[in-house]
Amino acid sequence: MAVFDTPQEAFGALRPACVQLTKAQTVENVAQLEARLAAVGAGALQELQEYVLFPLRFALKVPGPRRERVVQRVLQCLSVVLLGTRVRSPRLLRELLSELCSCLPAPHGAPAPAEELQLAAVQALLALLHSAQGDAIVALYQPSCLPLLGFAVSLLLGLAERERAKQIKLAALECLRVLLLQCECQEHRWLREEEAQRCGDLFASFLPGVSIALSRIIAGDVKQGHRTTVSAIRLFYQIVGLVMADEQLARVPEQREKPPVEQSRIAELIIHRGPEWSKSTSEKLSLLLHKIVELSSVHSHWKVRLELVELVQHLLRNCRLSLVDSFSHLLKALVGLVNDEDREVQSRCNKVLQGVAEQQVIAQSRALADVLSENLHSLATALPRLMNSQDDTGKFSTLSLLLGYLKLLGPKINVVLNSVSHLHRLSKALMQVLELDVT
Repeated sequence: MAVFDTPQEAFGALRPACVQLTKAQTVENVAQLEARLAAVGAGALQELQEYVLFPLRFALKVPGPRRERVVQRVLQCLSVVLLGTRVRSPRLLRELLSELCSCLPAPHGAPAPAEELQLAAVQALLALLHSAQGDAIVALYQPSCLPLLGFAVSLLLGLAERERAKQIKLAALECLRVLLLQCECQEHRWLREEEAQRCGDLFASFLPGVSIALSRIIAGDVKQGHRTTVSAIRLFYQIVGLVMADEQLARVPEQREKPPVEQSRIAELIIHRGPEWSKSTSEKLSLLLHKIVELSSVHSHWKVRLELVELVQHLLRNCRLSLVDSFSHLLKALVGLVNDEDREVQSRCNKVLQGVAEQQVIAQSRALADVLSENLHSLATALPRLMNSQDDTGKFSTLSLLLGYLKLLGPKINVVLNSVSHLHRLSKALMQVLELDVT
């Protein structure tokens, strides 16, 4: 098949298929346009981007009941166009984002469409976000676009949490990562300081809903697969690490700046990340982190436990001051995984702990050894009760934690165990575990 490299040649080849699809929205007409697209050069397709997108967008807006097979094929063709071009117009990016969101099922609406259609919609959204460049991306992350961004985030979160199909869950979480600017691909540049600050202000509006939904996904049935859990943990610490970053919160003025009159309504939606908000949010995140640590530290798949170590490292590096209430939970995760059965988890955990120790002072200006000693003291006190009340998995987790404290404290353990009462409690609890089953 000949390749049409000039816009004139490409226009001549594509025009009949575009006209036909505008007249009649059928699977065959979409397939015909897609076949013609395969023969068009990248430069020519970029020139004709909006012309080719028009019949596809028109097909998504046709009034009346949607024919799922047609919509699915249109979305797949849209993805082909977007993956082969770059969206540089802010207007086009906003319009396409809105139109593609309309193809996703509402959390509490009509019966969800077929899985294939949902996957095609998420993949088209992913292709759109990857194709956006320059001014288009900058314009999307402005206060005026907050309602649209919030709409997209809520739909994708609903899909990731509610949908049973693993492929759709993973695609929705990946799409959320790109939408929240946490993508790791080379095409997306790092945010500059002022851009990250502005995005932190915007994303603070989504933080409660995003963090709660992700914690539910992390706590989900093991049947969802470890990849979904790993992806949810990663997105959790990335969005928390951005919004609660110590560097960003230090730059937030104590009083909210008065917005221009024309932006006053939108400005009401923007969170002011002042000291009061930061303290309240930190307390709520502490509850979620406690839940995530408890569940993920005993997960059967080593990659989930490894991602938990990455969560701790990321939050201790970026949010040491803002998440001071969560420090004990984060440290507990590391201590419990020091003796993990997987060597990679064990190695990474030791490396992160070494980094924590090298900071000299940690939470509330205390040394690491002091915090470890205090935690061991508390665990030794609670050990008899825990050994009597927990199942085998819980006992193993508690003993792993105890062993972690003992190993990390080393010679400094004498300071903790110089109390006769604590030594008695500790030895009694350990003897309970060693009791023989004579039945």
